[in-house]
Amino acid sequence: MSPKTLLEVENLVVEYPRKGFRVAPFRALRGVSVDVGPGETLGLVGESGSGKTTLGRAVLGLAPVTKGGILFEGRDVSLSSRKERRALSRDIQVVFQDPYTSLNPAMKIGDILAEPLYVQGQSPAAARARVNELLDQVALPADAIHRLPREFSGGQRQRIAIARALALSPKLIVCDEPVSALDLSTQARVLDLFLQIQQDTGVAYLFISHDLDVVRHISHRVAVMYHGEIVEQGPAEQVTRAPQHPYTQRLLLASPVPDPDRQAARRDARKALRASWPDAVPV
Repeated sequence: MSPKTLLEVENLVVEYPRKGFRVAPFRALRGVSVDVGPGETLGLVGESGSGKTTLGRAVLGLAPVTKGGILFEGRDVSLSSRKERRALSRDIQVVFQDPYTSLNPAMKIGDILAEPLYVQGQSPAAARARVNELLDQVALPADAIHRLPREFSGGQRQRIAIARALALSPKLIVCDEPVSALDLSTQARVLDLFLQIQQDTGVAYLFISHDLDVVRHISHRVAVMYHGEIVEQGPAEQVTRAPQHPYTQRLLLASPVPDPDRQAARRDARKALRASWPDAVPV
């Protein structure tokens, strides 16, 4: 493991049992290897069912590891106990896709943000000061602490979720489709917030998305997943503008453009690619 590597996933295999006698398990990840450096963003992109969310869940300890390893700062955390995972939560946090369902609707924002601080043993006074600091960091008013999640817009709720992830000053945040439920203008503001926070704090992101345009905007490097495998990996500019793998090329062509003629040409090119490189699901 390189001294400059924060997270390293090595030949990771994740399997889930299926119903039936002697039925082979479903293999969601097939020997995946990626790494993330301190202060770096690795964009993980692929269609639904490609395995990208499973990889994020495995890093968080929420998916079973069948083979391979997950190293964080040189320590194998793939088989960590619940107690070890709780300690690791200081360094690894998550922002989920739907900001509303990830926030307790019955709790006020101040209590939501203070909860992880209390769990780590901080005093009420220290927690209050940190909550005010977090709200300022994500550009929300101080009186937000007295309000419920339903009183905020989707973009504001995602800012709250980001603030909660930042509460313990983690080194890595797993971002699982954090802007896909937002409209385009709100997406842009939240992505800019992620970039500003990274610049201010040095936090690293494993940024999961199905949208190549989104990962191009925020990522330093991009890994493309297809049926549980990494099919292409490299600098964001290279992978998102001049992809080499046919599947990545199809993803790029799937992004809509405002010009109807260009959109029709992209659609035809995508069909041609699908014909020359048809889907093949590994068994």
